[in-house]
Amino acid sequence: MALHKLLVDDFYDTSYSLFAIHCRLEDYRLAYLLNKYLKLNLSRLPQDLDYKYFAATYSIYEWHDEDHFTTWNMISNVCKKEEDGLQSSGSLFSSNEKILKTYHLLPELKNVDYLIKISNDDRYFDDKDIIEKIQTIPQVITTYVIDVDQLKSKENLIF
Repeated sequence: MALHKLLVDDFYDTSYSLFAIHCRLEDYRLAYLLNKYLKLNLSRLPQDLDYKYFAATYSIYEWHDEDHFTTWNMISNVCKKEEDGLQSSGSLFSSNEKILKTYHLLPELKNVDYLIKISNDDRYFDDKDIIEKIQTIPQVITTYVIDVDQLKSKENLIF
């Protein structure tokens, strides 16, 4: 009997560009500024992205550019969640300590605050032009293009 091997890596579609943004703004404020400087119309989706069985949720904004057949997504890469701390069983007093845990959508990019995913089969847009426009936002620290093929957790970007 013949053995057939299916390579899953062949199905990854990299017809999108991914940008990293370092910025300490809240997600809604950054979305507003991106709309203003890039002339987009990003709006928050009613459902956040959740991974690891509701352990972490990430805000996502989306806009479908009908004229250029392009979908823009702005995704938060950081989720900070308050959880109960460990309690020792031999303690005389009970303590309700809370721990602030941080989760990342792309764990290999721990310093990145937000991601912009631009999906377009034709790739008509200019990466350098987009980076220059984002860099003109005063609150943005830096922005750069991420090589999607080098990411280990690129399956988290399928939504």
